Amino acid sequence: MGKRLFGTDGIRGAVGIFPLDTATVYRLGAALTRLLTQRGSMGRVVIGYDTRESSAPLCAALVAGIHREGGDAAVAGVLPTPGVARLTRQDGFDAGVVISASHNPFSDNGIKIFSGDGTKMSDDDEAIIEASLLDSDIIAGDTTCMDNAPRGSNGTAPVFPAVGANARLADHYVHHLLEAARVGNDLEGVRLVVDCANGAAVDVAPHIFAELGIKVRFLNNDPDGRNINRDCGSLHPAVLIRAVRECNADAGLALDGDADRCLVVDDSGRLLDGDFILYLTGLHLQRRGKLRNSTVVATVMSNLWLEQTFRAEGINLLRTDVGDKYVLEEMVRGDHVLGGEQSGHIIFRDRATTGDGLLTGLRLLDVWRTSGKKLSELVAGIEPCPQILLNVRVKSKPVLGDHPALARVIRRAGEEMGSRGRVLVRYSGTEPLARVMTEGNDADEIRRIAEEVAAELRNHLG
Repeated sequence: MGKRLFGTDGIRGAVGIFPLDTATVYRLGAALTRLLTQRGSMGRVVIGYDTRESSAPLCAALVAGIHREGGDAAVAGVLPTPGVARLTRQDGFDAGVVISASHNPFSDNGIKIFSGDGTKMSDDDEAIIEASLLDSDIIAGDTTCMDNAPRGSNGTAPVFPAVGANARLADHYVHHLLEAARVGNDLEGVRLVVDCANGAAVDVAPHIFAELGIKVRFLNNDPDGRNINRDCGSLHPAVLIRAVRECNADAGLALDGDADRCLVVDDSGRLLDGDFILYLTGLHLQRRGKLRNSTVVATVMSNLWLEQTFRAEGINLLRTDVGDKYVLEEMVRGDHVLGGEQSGHIIFRDRATTGDGLLTGLRLLDVWRTSGKKLSELVAGIEPCPQILLNVRVKSKPVLGDHPALARVIRRAGEEMGSRGRVLVRYSGTEPLARVMTEGNDADEIRRIAEEVAAELRNHLG
């Protein structure tokens, strides 16, 4: 069953425009609850959101839709995406919903849905919800349970009453996270800088680090509804790098808007992406006999150096399509415990069902503390292969392998690279973009090839 609204990471788009308008989100809440109750559950849904000015109003619309179908909504308020996933599974909810556009600007928002086991809802179930939501009668609003939504003064945009948050749910997440982290080393006195991206971690992060006795300088933890991800967080790590150096800190953590990803800055000010985190945590587990199947799962975007270095350590690197959903599916399929993305989505499957930026940071600090070395010493000498990533805005997304001209260009580029590197062309799952990635040992060669492929994409699809 195909999908039109749900991408690789839920529904995402501009606020106020279908499908991120209150009327559609109201219908989404009802459609989700209908699916849950038809399968015999009580329709209990936990909801969390980020700090965007649009998130609370969209939550109110979602709650109204859930109630309209007889479901029960528990609102956790501002909470990281992994917090909702963890609460869904460990507090016995039938589903969890996150209202967030992750690393996108405040003018966007999105909706992610978790099943009762804390994993992202399956493609098939998303398609069922979408089909119900997009039914012509539902859109007309005249024959279904989703009609008669309250209207604003202009008679068009529905306005729903604000919904208060249950602070105890956030406390539950803090407790669950500290239990899952199971830090084996005393972290008291560690000097840390954390960039919260003015996002979903601003309330819970201080509680978590204070509980562990870690001295933290927080950056960008004063959200105003519009400054989420603005020149901060994992997309803009320069401010964190500067702060780590100024404070002579042991490390820095950069979260994104919904705190499901984490990038790290070592004590020298070097930025460590998700590949470095997979390397350090994977090697740590392997040397202690805890890396199940001696395998780490990553995506096609992970750098060649990671694969080559793991191979030398007897570790196999499996690659999936881009998206932490697909990483987790492969981890479950092969019973693997560690996987993630270069962007900083890291999944510790023995502890969580999704990427958790705070858990990632804590696990890495534990690895570092165990080593007895500086973090910079653990990654000394590692130099990723040159990698070029170009984004091309497209008007449509035809199957690349079925497009004669583009398929020929991409095949020729791969043949030219040969064993010296890789060429990867894919579409973004959340934006109208085609992404061209080239990787190899010759920086000039991979840039030339990337630009040639990108030019062809612009000619045919731009």
